[in-house]
Amino acid sequence: MTLDDLKVFVMVCEARNLSAVAREMNCSQSAVSQHVRRLEKETGLALMERQPRGVAPTSAGRILQRAASDGLTALGEGLRLLEELRTGRGGCVVIATGATTIRNFMGAAIKDFCRAFPDVGLEFHTERSSHRCLDVLRSGACDLAWVTIAADATDAQGVEQRPVVSLEWVLAVRPDDPLAGESALRAEDLARTRLIRPPEGTSSGRQVEHYLGAHGLPPRATTTRATDWDTALLLAEMGLGHALIPAAPGLVGQSADSVRLIPVTGIPSLDVGWAARQWSALSPAAQEFAATVTRHVGGA
Repeated sequence: MTLDDLKVFVMVCEARNLSAVAREMNCSQSAVSQHVRRLEKETGLALMERQPRGVAPTSAGRILQRAASDGLTALGEGLRLLEELRTGRGGCVVIATGATTIRNFMGAAIKDFCRAFPDVGLEFHTERSSHRCLDVLRSGACDLAWVTIAADATDAQGVEQRPVVSLEWVLAVRPDDPLAGESALRAEDLARTRLIRPPEGTSSGRQVEHYLGAHGLPPRATTTRATDWDTALLLAEMGLGHALIPAAPGLVGQSADSVRLIPVTGIPSLDVGWAARQWSALSPAAQEFAATVTRHVGGA
């Protein structure tokens, strides 16, 4: 039984005439009959009966006709959707991200992508950490994940990672803060800050905690912890502490007038970028979206 057998059989059922189908297919009547006979051999049942003027499906033939018609319709729709994915004329790209990724990394890239591919939908799943984004990616619920690139083999298992940019750490302080005149800060300088730390349980948070712990540098004043980088920056603007944040493009842009960003030396840079289950298996639209973001962020 082949797909062509089923297509021809449905045509015969609808036309009720072997010769008419042969003319439409530009083949012989015997060739059309062979398709029907193969199906009858496969099913072990008579599927067509001759009538004075043409043919008609038997009761078994009507069962197969309904099933084949439904299947061919669904297959045609599936092939249409695949063609839209291939050409970028449709479909949807699903991305798992952290809470502030769109604002700080993707805004301009999303606008460019939507102008270039107006028929492709974008769906964002917001997760609290890169670890959760990777879990969502592995589950098959998204196509791409924008994450802190995992050095841990467990986090990286089952995914392909592509770093896009390395972010240095900066300390956000108000312009009237005593630290505002510093051109750079060293490890020991963090001991005299009212530090607003990165989110607990995130890759950036763990990296900072490891660094501070290794240098025995819990700040001497009460520590504030923010749930995300934007919140940390806002708290610094309000004068509630000094925010240790990565120099993400969006964060740097939105804080130019309200705070000073002082480079902090010694903390390893934060590598961020894309993760996918298998890059070669991504749809062209998903690959193009990733490339668009990479062009914007990598060249920032």
